[in-house]
Amino acid sequence: MSGTTETSVETTAELTGAQTRLRKKKRHEQILMELRLASHVRVSDLAARFGVTTETVRRDIEDLNRAGLLEKSYGGASARSPGAHRGLDERRRERIGERESLARRAVAMVRDGQSLMVDAGATTMEFARALALAGTQVTVITNSLQVAMILGTSRKARVVMTPGEYLNAEAALVGPDTCEYLHRFNVDRCFIGASGLSDGGVTEAVQGFAEVKRAMMERSLAPTFLIDSSKFGQVYLSQVATVSEIGTLITDAKPSDRLMKSLGSQGVEMVRP
Repeated sequence: MSGTTETSVETTAELTGAQTRLRKKKRHEQILMELRLASHVRVSDLAARFGVTTETVRRDIEDLNRAGLLEKSYGGASARSPGAHRGLDERRRERIGERESLARRAVAMVRDGQSLMVDAGATTMEFARALALAGTQVTVITNSLQVAMILGTSRKARVVMTPGEYLNAEAALVGPDTCEYLHRFNVDRCFIGASGLSDGGVTEAVQGFAEVKRAMMERSLAPTFLIDSSKFGQVYLSQVATVSEIGTLITDAKPSDRLMKSLGSQGVEMVRP
């Protein structure tokens, strides 16, 4: 009888332990919630609370740090300082040549009379600029103020802007109203940027962007991602698409063997200069 009781107690303890080991997404959400209440959290405290190792928590903090959602500090993490997130104005000054190359390849895929969705970002701004210069006759639906302004200079482009909540640092509109509006349309192709690409798929750092990108993909016959090689191997908080959902990838360099194998096995069409 006592042996049965011990086994039952052990099983209950194991189940309780398993239940306290939060999944990765939930841990990330909890860490960010903690930092809304306190300016600093300790790795050891989080590990005990989540029922995981300190190494697991350090990896969580590293993921969130790369996404610009917090700042790593000694023994833990601190709330992100004002201005710590790299906004659109800062990103657009980097890798200009690579983004221009991607934009030219993307414009070559567009035909007169086509309808497109174009999301917000530094790379899609370059695409909009190249499309305007090419004088292609298109209808473009976008959540990007910058993309709309650039394409607005072309007499051949009809530009439709989404409604939504305005993100000043990204000059973009996001939120439920944005996604609902996008679902009213069907387009030939969408052109989308991203923060990261790994064998787990496409991920996004900017809050609210992933939902908009997914809405565009759902309403497009041909999802197309413009992702330069600096994003390879990067993983951020919000999942945009699995590898099998990418469709076409326009990039500037060959990915690692592991990523290349994953893209090839899922039938992703890769376009390079």
